[in-house]
Amino acid sequence: MPTILLLVVSNIFMTVAWYWHLKGGMEKPILIVILISWGIALIEYCFAVPANRVGFASGWSAGQLKIAQEAIALIVFGGFMVTVLGEPLHWRHAAAFLCIMAAVGFPFVGRS
Repeated sequence: MPTILLLVVSNIFMTVAWYWHLKGGMEKPILIVILISWGIALIEYCFAVPANRVGFASGWSAGQLKIAQEAIALIVFGGFMVTVLGEPLHWRHAAAFLCIMAAVGFPFVGRS
């Protein structure tokens, strides 16, 4: 559970770092946006690195950690897209999400 929680927090910061400027920051110079995003990403790394270390020490493979991170990233981004960017979710998003989540399960099959 600590691995998942750390990955969720990490992904919240990374999503903000990558996409915050799309709403209300488009007038800022790109260099300023990059520097602000790097600052936010530094916080993200403070959660992502421990998440991977804790997960790996708990028996997760590197592949399982990466796939879990990507699945969490999609969930976090979906919430960000709706709540911050104001973009609606469509059935296509749900269908794509279900396909990806089904694929996420494969590396965990047979894991004790």
